[in-house]
Amino acid sequence: MMNKAKYLIVLALLWLFSCGEEPKQPVSIPKNEMKSSMEKANRYLLNEEEEEIESYVRRHGLEMVATGTGLRYQILKHGDGNQVKKGDKVSLEYELCSLAGNLFYSSEKDGVKSFVVGEGNVESGLDEAMNYMHYGDVAKLIIPFHLAYGLHGDDNRIGEYTTLVYTIKVNDNQ
Repeated sequence: MMNKAKYLIVLALLWLFSCGEEPKQPVSIPKNEMKSSMEKANRYLLNEEEEEIESYVRRHGLEMVATGTGLRYQILKHGDGNQVKKGDKVSLEYELCSLAGNLFYSSEKDGVKSFVVGEGNVESGLDEAMNYMHYGDVAKLIIPFHLAYGLHGDDNRIGEYTTLVYTIKVNDNQ
């Protein structure tokens, strides 16, 4: 993931210092050039992440469903409860890792994760995943960094540009 940050920094530096000599007057960069450079950098990051996710899915023999946002999920064991709905309070037993398998958090060490579905108090990808879950389901989720902690990480254990892999069990918390 650090390669992504380095790529963006190098791209920005090359772009800023491409003139070779110091301008005598302020230089105005056309918005369309700036927009084009940022779009290329974002496309690069998304394509790289997509390749890493696909490689992970193949290596682990997963059969995941991909949503339009980029979230991937697979129900590993179907629960016998009702479908989770917006406004429901859920409690998750979970393990949260990187694609490389580094464990960040787990309910065993850090306690269960409880939240109200649809209120935005968790990663947007985790909140979205609840739309596909029933109480009692055990599932694996892959959450791209733009649906997780984004460019900065969580300022604790999760770094910048980190794709998250959750293994969860959905429990009723009412």
